[in-house]
Amino acid sequence: MSIASVLVYTGWGLLAAAAAYVLLALLARWIWARQERIPVDASMPAAVSVLKPLCGPEPRLYENLRSFCLQAHPSFQLVFGTHSAADPALDVVRRLQAEFPQLDIAVVSDARVHGRNLKVSNLLNLLPQARHEWLVIADSDISVDPHYLARVTAPLQRADVGLVTCLYRGHALGGPWARLGKQFIDDWFAPAVLVTRLFGSNNFGFGATLALRRDALEAIGGLEALTPHLADDHALGALTRARGLRTVLSPGVVATDVTERRLDELIAHELRWLRTIRMIQPLGYGFSFVTFTVPVAMAGWLLTGAGTLATLLLIAALCARLLLHYQSIEPRYSLRDLPSFCADLALFGLRDTLSLGFWAAAFFGQRVSWRGQQLALTTPPRETSTLVTDSYEACK
Repeated sequence: MSIASVLVYTGWGLLAAAAAYVLLALLARWIWARQERIPVDASMPAAVSVLKPLCGPEPRLYENLRSFCLQAHPSFQLVFGTHSAADPALDVVRRLQAEFPQLDIAVVSDARVHGRNLKVSNLLNLLPQARHEWLVIADSDISVDPHYLARVTAPLQRADVGLVTCLYRGHALGGPWARLGKQFIDDWFAPAVLVTRLFGSNNFGFGATLALRRDALEAIGGLEALTPHLADDHALGALTRARGLRTVLSPGVVATDVTERRLDELIAHELRWLRTIRMIQPLGYGFSFVTFTVPVAMAGWLLTGAGTLATLLLIAALCARLLLHYQSIEPRYSLRDLPSFCADLALFGLRDTLSLGFWAAAFFGQRVSWRGQQLALTTPPRETSTLVTDSYEACK
């Protein structure tokens, strides 16, 4: 077989794979949108402690934390904590205590360090203040709706459920780099999770929300078992599943702030994500290049010779990719949002191309940048990913 024939066959393979994946992602999202929803019962009796590790004056910190104060759940406690009593995030917490005096809000400032992962270290300092048997661990940069707590804890009534987690969508704060970061979450990360779920996998756990019972946490050795792991959220899911407990993906979706202001910030953030995924699932990561529809389909189209059939398949792939962006996790565009949609439309080809470049770059290097820290990834045991860090400057 000549080199020209090999290139043509390769082109057809790339074009077909890119089109098949994006169509599969649309199917996965369609099924997700129509899945049976767990009823939200505002009278649910089980009380919940929400652990919120904080670090610094993040944008929209007040608005995000306030959304947790507005829960319809009848009995919940909020436990906020920092490593330093001088952390400005505590000013926001004090403001919320004054605004919601009826709520059970605990505050912890504890400089003790337990192991290498400082987010988990912060959580270990918070846990003794948690009064309830059901626990929710949630990142500080997410906002939620009033039924969030009832929704994410409902599956914990089942004895075989060890962990409940949920997807998140991006909330861009700023210019084009933040919008590109938002698209990375909405157009690539979330569809990839739903496609994985479509094939029956529950091999996930997302730090935006991790809900579990205290007995499940104790069964894995407590939060101490997470201290060596960079992907502590993923490790929590892996450890509970190893005890024969199921991971449930909640139908709820939370919003996470995307704050990148410069290209270098976007690169550092996404390389951390991608290198961590590469360490956790190396085989799947190696084949994930087909998920970057625009550059892969275009490359395949060019290699095939750009004939009529190839052009039709390319158009189908690009239209499906556009629809995937429009749908996202849940429809968010209306006529009044047309300028925002057009701005995103102008970026989505660039977004896929950047993602493919970052995907390739993530194969090289064993270090990631994490809130000012330089962390060295090491080969993980089974599902988890470990880290070695040279400093304790980061909080989360």
